[in-house]
Amino acid sequence: MSAVAKANRLTPYIFLAPAGIVLIFALLYPIGYMVYASFLDWSPSQRIGQADFVGMRNYANLLTDAAFLESFWVTIKFAAVVVTLEMIIGVGLALLLDRNIKGMSLLRTIFILPMMIAPIVVGLMWRYMYHPTVGIFNRTLKNIGFEEGIPWLSDSTWSFVAVVIADVWQWTPFIFILALAAMQSLPRSALEAAEIDGASEWQKIVLIKIPLMMPVLIVTLLLRLIDAFKVLEVILVLTNGGPGLSTEIVALRIFRTAQEFQELGEAAAMSNLLLLVLMTLTIGMFAYTKIQETRALRMSKVAALEEDE
Repeated sequence: MSAVAKANRLTPYIFLAPAGIVLIFALLYPIGYMVYASFLDWSPSQRIGQADFVGMRNYANLLTDAAFLESFWVTIKFAAVVVTLEMIIGVGLALLLDRNIKGMSLLRTIFILPMMIAPIVVGLMWRYMYHPTVGIFNRTLKNIGFEEGIPWLSDSTWSFVAVVIADVWQWTPFIFILALAAMQSLPRSALEAAEIDGASEWQKIVLIKIPLMMPVLIVTLLLRLIDAFKVLEVILVLTNGGPGLSTEIVALRIFRTAQEFQELGEAAAMSNLLLLVLMTLTIGMFAYTKIQETRALRMSKVAALEEDE
């Protein structure tokens, strides 16, 4: 092989080398550091080299830790509820606004504003609105005749509802944007054929639009599900996980374990378990995307063969 050919083969790797070095130090090294720390009995008063090696003890403790198991269950419940509501509302809004109406571009802009607000600000804003005496919700209830307001942040059931409402308000626009983009990219020929066949608007939605949008909706759902497992700031500001552990998700339990309880080894073990769950969801998303791409390629080849015949 000539020197020029060798240089051509090495050129892509030379250009990728800086990005690879950054990836190793900015991503892989911290993850490796966290995995190593999860095997230690480590407190902030020690350097990591001074911590005692305890093997799998931190992981074994988590499996019998009632508080961690409760926070894990709260996380699953929270993610399932908010993602379901956000998918229903977001896709519904996309279906509603997918039409040429005067001022529709302004409405679309307004709908995505909540997603642009910092989570800390969202938490503070909703905390003030949930205030038992001066909050807008309880004041409105009293103005229409209710003597007692709702204990939004002091009752375990209502506090969970409160954080769900705040999350749905902030992140439904994410679903809306992706669903609307998918809807506007649908082949018009299929919709026109359905109109010629006399299909109603509801039939077009159920039988044509939703099935054709499904690949995008599945990926959107998985992306939002992954993000819902990592919510921290809004819940931290709103309830700090209370009352009790009713709104304490895993991310908040990790934060409290490291900051309040000073148990960095257990916090690292919790982070690794959460990372494992998120990696499973991510691999599922990529696998589904790959299956859909393979299926689409196969269908296009079949269609091409039929046209040749």
